[in-house]
Amino acid sequence: MTITLAGRVANIAPFHTMELMKQAHALELAGHDDIIHLSIGEPDFTAPQVVIDAAMAALAQGKLKYTPAAGLHALREAIAAHYQIAFGVTLSAERIIITAGASGALLLACAALVNNGDEVLMPDPCYPCNRNIVMAFDGVVKAIACGAEQQFQLSAAAVAAQWTPRSRGICVASPSNPTGTSIDPLELARIIAFVRQQGGFVMVDEIYQGLSYDVPPWTALALDDDIIVINSFSKYFDMTGWRLGWMVVPAYLAPDMEKIAQNLFICASAVAQHAALACFTPEAMRQFEARRVEFKRRRDYLVAALREIGFVIPVTPDGAFYIYADCSRFSPDADCFARELLRNCAIVVVPGLDFGPALAGHYIRLSYTTSMEQLEQAVARMTAYLADRQPVIR
Repeated sequence: MTITLAGRVANIAPFHTMELMKQAHALELAGHDDIIHLSIGEPDFTAPQVVIDAAMAALAQGKLKYTPAAGLHALREAIAAHYQIAFGVTLSAERIIITAGASGALLLACAALVNNGDEVLMPDPCYPCNRNIVMAFDGVVKAIACGAEQQFQLSAAAVAAQWTPRSRGICVASPSNPTGTSIDPLELARIIAFVRQQGGFVMVDEIYQGLSYDVPPWTALALDDDIIVINSFSKYFDMTGWRLGWMVVPAYLAPDMEKIAQNLFICASAVAQHAALACFTPEAMRQFEARRVEFKRRRDYLVAALREIGFVIPVTPDGAFYIYADCSRFSPDADCFARELLRNCAIVVVPGLDFGPALAGHYIRLSYTTSMEQLEQAVARMTAYLADRQPVIR
């Protein structure tokens, strides 16, 4: 006799990216050591030495016990100071909750705000785990197709058109995964104003905030205090496996968020928190900025090279480390095309299937979280393989 799973499990789609990664890993185990990974969104840089030294010091000093559920006060103060220095936004540290990654922050927010059957509006395309976390709390994701003409981002008009009596709030990301595009601040301000008029919540995923290339990074908190902002030490701060993030919430929500965190997580990793304090030192910030410049260099190279090959990139990504490229010139099915690139070019990319149905058949996501040498090799392989490919007639 098998155990019956909860009904919500069926609503959570598999992560197709991971299936492609499994195929690539199997090839590597079989001796193919030349596979180029342009898939997973993980910086090839690791935490700076000053951060590692801080972790080692915490271990040596036995700073390994539970922290407060909302996180070390010193870290919350450091993050508040960072908002003031980087964005000119004044925050009380009491509004900051340290979490087990940005995913932990989204879990807390959904536990606090999403009731059974509540609609949460999101753009399509968007990061699949954001959708699945909402559905894990029995919410209903209303995905709104967002094309290149609107930077693959929600507009106030689209939110107003799709809002229903069941709608509870929205979740947007800026810069976005998979598109690397940011939402226009004026448009976001209009969205926030509309949603607040309806009594709904606004969650803004800013985990790629520091990785902005064409304009200075900014935060939605500069537009409105009564929103929830989610961030992470994983991307700009290069601490993916440390599983550490934070959320900024309105002051009146902080006690309830902390109460839920006490019950669901107890606290985020103590060692990771002590280490993260070193992220805000001048030495670490210089390294993070140098790495941002290197990511921009890679973006500039790869966007131009892909367009030269024949991919359509209708919007130049302004942040994160992703390029969302239309591959329909080469194949009518992006999923099949991604497998074709793995099989024939030993290159791993991500088909649009994971990010929502609106553009899934035409787009692939490429991540430039690898060396310039690897990017150049990937371009050379694709150029040679696709040189004689006749355009698909549609």
